[in-house]
Amino acid sequence: MAALGLALILLLESAVSGSGEAGKFHTFRCDHHACNPPVGNLATGRIPITFTTCGESGTELSCFYVDQPALPSNTLNCGHLQCTKCNAQQPNNSHPPSSMTDNVFITPSTWWQSAPGISREEVRLDFETEFYLTHVIVVFKSPRPAAMILERSQDGGHTWRPYKYFATNCTATFGLQDDLTEEGSLCTSRYSDAIPCTRGEVIYRALTPTNQIADPYGPEAQDLLKLTNLRLLLLKRQDCPCQGMRLLEKPQRFTHYAIYDLIVRGSCFCNGHGEMCRPVDEMGDSRNKVHGACVCRHHTAGLHCEKCLPLYNDQPWKPGDGKTNQPNECKKCRCHNHADSCHFDEDVWLSSGKRRGGICDNCRHHTEGRHCQKCKSGFYRDWSKPMSSPEVCKPCSCQPLGSSNETSHKGFPCHPKTGYCLCKPGVAGPHCDRCLVGYWGFGGNGCRPCNCSGACDPHTGACLSGHEKEPFLHIPVGGQIPDLVQGPGNDSEEPEPLRWDGQEQGFSALRHPEKCVCKEKAVGKVRDFCQMKYAYVIKAKILSAYDKGTHAEVWVKVKKVLKSGQMKISRSHQSIYPESWTHRGCTCPILNPGTDYLIAGQEDPKNSKLLVNMNSLVKPWKVYLGKQCYKWKIRIYHWMPYFVIYYGEGKLEAPWFGGKGADFGPRCCYLLPEPVCEPGFLHQ
Repeated sequence: MAALGLALILLLESAVSGSGEAGKFHTFRCDHHACNPPVGNLATGRIPITFTTCGESGTELSCFYVDQPALPSNTLNCGHLQCTKCNAQQPNNSHPPSSMTDNVFITPSTWWQSAPGISREEVRLDFETEFYLTHVIVVFKSPRPAAMILERSQDGGHTWRPYKYFATNCTATFGLQDDLTEEGSLCTSRYSDAIPCTRGEVIYRALTPTNQIADPYGPEAQDLLKLTNLRLLLLKRQDCPCQGMRLLEKPQRFTHYAIYDLIVRGSCFCNGHGEMCRPVDEMGDSRNKVHGACVCRHHTAGLHCEKCLPLYNDQPWKPGDGKTNQPNECKKCRCHNHADSCHFDEDVWLSSGKRRGGICDNCRHHTEGRHCQKCKSGFYRDWSKPMSSPEVCKPCSCQPLGSSNETSHKGFPCHPKTGYCLCKPGVAGPHCDRCLVGYWGFGGNGCRPCNCSGACDPHTGACLSGHEKEPFLHIPVGGQIPDLVQGPGNDSEEPEPLRWDGQEQGFSALRHPEKCVCKEKAVGKVRDFCQMKYAYVIKAKILSAYDKGTHAEVWVKVKKVLKSGQMKISRSHQSIYPESWTHRGCTCPILNPGTDYLIAGQEDPKNSKLLVNMNSLVKPWKVYLGKQCYKWKIRIYHWMPYFVIYYGEGKLEAPWFGGKGADFGPRCCYLLPEPVCEPGFLHQ
């Protein structure tokens, strides 16, 4: 009955955890969950190693008591005595180690047998990699040993640790308590009785009520269940009691170990990241064998899913959590499609608050940086393409003669965001390919200053009487426009309306600033400022300006963004577009290069332009503006942030103050939510 019960258990276990139709139930177990492969017989398809095998030196006779009826363990019924031949060279009479691990259902009566007359023997299974063990079953043909040790190795057989000691007397044999009297002891006498003299079982379970483990993938479970080798040390034979009752054969014919079946239940080891396994050696036999190479999920890799895929190292690798069922998936690095791998960096991980720790390896497409997020030296960003585009970085196109050998922008020959080159003295243009106005002689040393009161020919240096060919404005916007011809008049009369001497507007350098007087926009009360409804408010430094023929373009560096409208404004280089002039032939308001201004104006979202006109507020930036401007991030009216600027002093009463007033000091700049300008919200 015991053997029949064991067969039923193995049959049911095979049906549930094996391959075939039952395997379909495990197809999606890893989706968003920790998972493990099904349990199988690790011994199947593997041949144990023993010290000896019967019949290696010729034919040997051996005898067994077989067909013993199932009786209580303290009842002796010897059954039938059977003697057989053993010859390792004769297939029908051989009993090799492979007979222990053949199919228990197809060949239930095959066995391995040791050489006669030995007292110590070893049965060892070597695995090609690490596996998880759940339990071991050994079915003996000879009487079970009086002393035996089950051991495992986790380092390929270099060191061994005991799973369980088996003995008829644990204290006398191993100096250990018997687990029949002391629960949890490493030794047991439960499976060491000589009766039954054949088909006696030895069973070991890795997990018992005394050593339950909460997380099957944690360090404690791995220490207990993981193994690379398993061995049985058969230390002491014992005779069947029937021999003393019926001495019909020579005693030496009973002096051997013999095992019908060695069953080792377990699975391949995948750290909670796999539910299927394949052969470690792709050429290996895959029939009915539990293989050791995991088919990894959760973006993991390795024989046992013990690491992350090359591009998924943005956080530390972890095993699946068997306690919470969390998969602990590996996280993809942000490399913008410019790298095939990344590595985890502990310092980066800690500095990010344990959010990201990946550093991209070998960035391609002329990119560099932790996330391949910027262009290499010699290249600049093409903003018309997404960062993930292979063509996102374009080579700098600097004119060799006009470009400085020194690098700027942290080692870049051109600006990494705009592509503008660093020019030699007197040289201008995004690519440093021409002379500045007032310079001539473009060459290897740059350009030389004109020896003129005005401009000169950029090739010869000859002084020019007019400025009609000046394409580039280096200093102030707001100068006299030479192409404007003023009609007749006298000092006591207002000048007549101006006419254009051509169809295109132009700019020139400011030569007589005292003649260009622009009436700046003055804002008194807060209500006046609010009514202007400026689209943007920035602090910017004026760099230079360009004559575009039909319009002017002023190049500025935005230092602070106090308000933005539909257009996104960043703290970087930006163009603004003046659109107003006075009747005196000046551009207004005046913007002097090298000066920081507070600029408030309108925008043209359709053409992506920031506009400056006579209604714009342009004031030179002062230190007190930066010190006394406070941004009140109060969201009302659908929680949309609006900002205005308030000059002067007084008291503000608004709902967010709880009806109380707020004092304003003199000459202060405040950033307030725009609704304070609505009637009933502002009392001054």
